[in-house]
Amino acid sequence: MALHFELVTPEKLVRSEEVYQVVVPGEEGDFGVLQGHAPLMSTVRDGNLIVYAQEKGTPETIAIRGGFAEVNEKGLTVLAEHADA
Repeated sequence: MALHFELVTPEKLVRSEEVYQVVVPGEEGDFGVLQGHAPLMSTVRDGNLIVYAQEKGTPETIAIRGGFAEVNEKGLTVLAEHADA
């Protein structure tokens, strides 16, 4: 099963795709999100999102600045102030 991941900035929807895992730079430390993760809301610090499209695939890094992350039954949404993607 795949995790639905969306990355949104004030300007646009940057990404909306099915992925294996995303590692988010949370304010209190990095955390990984897989399909079925418990509901969570967190502030996001400046750093890198690490996106794994497949379980054993090469990760993609996306630099982001600030924002929020929400995990719910629909997947992971990261609302970033800015994203270099």
